[in-house]
Amino acid sequence: MEPRKHNPMSRCKSYHKLTFSLLLGFLVLVPLAYGQESGPLVQIQRLKAELESQSNAVAKGRNSYDAGLNGSQQMDVRQYPNSVTCAVVFGDGKYVFEKKDERTIGKPKAKSAEGILSPDELQRLKAMLDDEALKKITMPKELDLPSEAQMLKEAERLDVQVSRGATSQQFTFMKERLSTASAGVTGAASGSLGGMDVFLDNGAPYKKTVAPLLKWFDELGKKNKLTESKPQYCQ
Repeated sequence: MEPRKHNPMSRCKSYHKLTFSLLLGFLVLVPLAYGQESGPLVQIQRLKAELESQSNAVAKGRNSYDAGLNGSQQMDVRQYPNSVTCAVVFGDGKYVFEKKDERTIGKPKAKSAEGILSPDELQRLKAMLDDEALKKITMPKELDLPSEAQMLKEAERLDVQVSRGATSQQFTFMKERLSTASAGVTGAASGSLGGMDVFLDNGAPYKKTVAPLLKWFDELGKKNKLTESKPQYCQ
């Protein structure tokens, strides 16, 4: 029997399916927020996923670009250990901060806190959201997958949605760490034969612009005492 040939094009197609699946969580997040009396002013979610090691993936015959693809089933990073933090702030200052960890697949553990921003805190947040540079950010282009990429090791996604009156502003930044094949080596397992890791980040040009908002997001999490809850907003 001839050995199965590795098709680099299938890897690229699987990559785009993965990128799409990474976006699905945020699309689900949005409608959940509208159960409150006032609509959301801003929603922020940050997801980090640690994919299986190369040795485990190879032992199972699973390249991470092909993994999870049984017939028409597309890959989803939620099959890997991941953590998500999210915050929803409503127009009246009420907010929910939530953190979900899923170290054991299928058994997520969530903690959350609710509160109300003071008038000064709410005004400070609105000033950040009204920053002209921030308002100009649009959805960046998808990450450009290197031809020598063999395995996706880590993925981080930042989702932001801001209410802009009758419309909304939404953007998603992706960071990925990929292993690459050594020169002259092809095949699903080639990433383990001396290839170097490469880092991709389509949000890098906006890092300085979003820094104040992300600092505020982190500070909000630190000042709240989270208690166990059911996952509601983080996807």
